Formats: sequence, C-alpha cells, structure tokens
Amino acid sequence: MEAVNLLSIITIAFLGSFGHCIGMCGGIVLAYTGAKVKPEWNGAHQSAAHLAYSFGRITTYTVLGALFGYLGSVATFSGYTVGALFLFAGVVMVLTGLSIMGKIRFLTLVEHSIMKSSWYQKSFKALMNDSSLFSFYLLGMINGLLPCGFVYFFAVTAASTLSPFWGAVVMLVFGLSTIPALFSLGFFTGLMQKGKLRKTMITVASIAVIVYGLFMIYDSAKFFIDPQKSLLHCCD
Repeated sequence: MEAVNLLSIITIAFLGSFGHCIGMCGGIVLAYTGAKVKPEWNGAHQSAAHLAYSFGRITTYTVLGALFGYLGSVATFSGYTVGALFLFAGVVMVLTGLSIMGKIRFLTLVEHSIMKSSWYQKSFKALMNDSSLFSFYLLGMINGLLPCGFVYFFAVTAASTLSPFWGAVVMLVFGLSTIPALFSLGFFTGLMQKGKLRKTMITVASIAVIVYGLFMIYDSAKFFIDPQKSLLHCCD
C-alpha cells in the first residue's frame, strides 16, 4: 500500500462518514445514546462509551478486511486476474460514488439489512439494556456486521490489496476515519443529520470515491498490458 492510497482512503472515509455513514448509522447512534448513555454520566464517561462503540465497529471492520485481503490473495493466479480485480474494484467505486451522489440506486440495491434476523434483534435488545462500557463495544461489533454499501466499497478495496495484513489495514483506517462524525453525532444529536454541511460532505466524498475508482481502473490496465511484470511489481 502506498502512502497516497492510504491518504485517499482516509479522505474518502472521513468525508463519507459525514454523509453516507450518518445517514445509514445515525439512527442506531441516536438510539443507543438515548437508551444507554445516562444523563448523570460526566463527559469522560460518555466519551469512553462512544469510543467503545466505535472501537467495536473497527474491530469487526479489521477482521473483515483481513478476510477479504486473504480472499483476494488466494484468488490471484496471474496478472490478468489481478487486473480484473482492480478493474472490478474501480467500477464498484465509481458506482458507489454516483450512488452516494444520488445519481443512481446502486447502494440501495446492495444494502440488504439483516436487522430483522432473530440473532441480531436478541443481541441488540440485550445490549441496549446494558450500560457497561463493554456492552457499547459489543454493540459496535454486531453493528459492524450490518450490510452497508460504503463498507462494501472498502471491503473490495481490501481485497484488491491481495494481502490479509494490508486488507486489515485498509478497514482499520476506514473505521478510524469514521469516528469523528459518529462520535460527534452521539454528542450533538441530530445536528449532523441535516443542513448544508452534510450535503457538502456527501458531494465531496462522492467525487473523491469516483476519482479513486477511475485511478483504480487506470491502474488495472497495466496488468493487461504486461501481466508478468506488473504482477511482480505488485507483490514486491
């Protein structure tokens, strides 16, 4: 992974968290804030609770990143397959960007909620009735499993690293970059869900995702032009 790629991931995740993530996960954050965070808690205790929830999400994302990175590595047999993976990742990124921008319905088609499953409902209910810091962490972990188009985007990016380690790093960086938005939402309920700030963040994030996807598509071309040399360079 190059520094510029990690910077792109941080930028896209940070901006996108103020747009897509708040729209998708804002309701859950507001729900647990109202049910689990006690009014008598001081600022430090409340901060610890919100951070525990975020670190739970990040744990799940990191494990998923390692898994997708591993799947990407074992599925790679030649420069052509690597190029195809990069091309697929780039196309998914462009479609994701256009969907976040509201131009197409790509994310709504791939985001199939599992919130109605019995195991999730039972776990969610039990954790909502528990105010321990560890329960916030566990709640974050199970919510990290909820289908989300933005998570799919970074999972595909993780697979394109062709490495369990770097796949985990991609998802770790993604998770860390979403903390500011969701952490702020926990403190300033509803403030981040409306207004020009969110619309601006959505637009900028959409453009960033599309540009990153186009670069990924451009990068895939070298694997088709010179598959052996590009594969050796990719795996160095």
